Amino acid sequence: MFQVRIHGRGGQGVVTAAEMLSIAAFEEGRHAQAFPSFGSERTGAPVVAFCRISDAEIRLREPIMEPDALIIQDPTLLYQVDVFAGLKKGGYILINTSRSFDELGIGDYVRDWPRERLCTVPGTDLGRKHVGRPMPNVPLLGGFAAASGIIRLESVIEAINTKFSDKVATGNIAAATEAYQFVVREIADARHQETAHA
Repeated sequence: MFQVRIHGRGGQGVVTAAEMLSIAAFEEGRHAQAFPSFGSERTGAPVVAFCRISDAEIRLREPIMEPDALIIQDPTLLYQVDVFAGLKKGGYILINTSRSFDELGIGDYVRDWPRERLCTVPGTDLGRKHVGRPMPNVPLLGGFAAASGIIRLESVIEAINTKFSDKVATGNIAAATEAYQFVVREIADARHQETAHA
């Protein structure tokens, strides 16, 4: 079973992102489960949602305490919430930012992580560019597909088409696709640097 925890703020589509991730997994014939952590749901308040993906039936129902991957939709949460709590060593981290992990002040925390599992994508900018709104959730799903290989971009596109009307879906598909390509390049660069230093 692969477990994903998504951190963001109210109004950023955190719960929608978890739902769409589960739809993408269903599209691939997997079992999936998505649910939010209910707390203060007001706009701007920290929000957490969870998604489990498995090849077998999922019987767990509790929040994800030891995720295999984190999707962080708002980098300001790095300084307000313990987003890394329980993250498995070497797990995937995808952050909505154009800054590096060092620039965010978390370079030391991830010093021993495999470089290709540490990804950033400017999700808010891609949302603004393709959808006309600063929504990072769908671009981050495209980035997550590239970073983790757990789901395919085609499945994310199917989930977008399931969730949104044609007009809204078109922009979101473009945003997710650009984010996917962005992360693919980022991972290739990380591998290139590692072989250069080897």
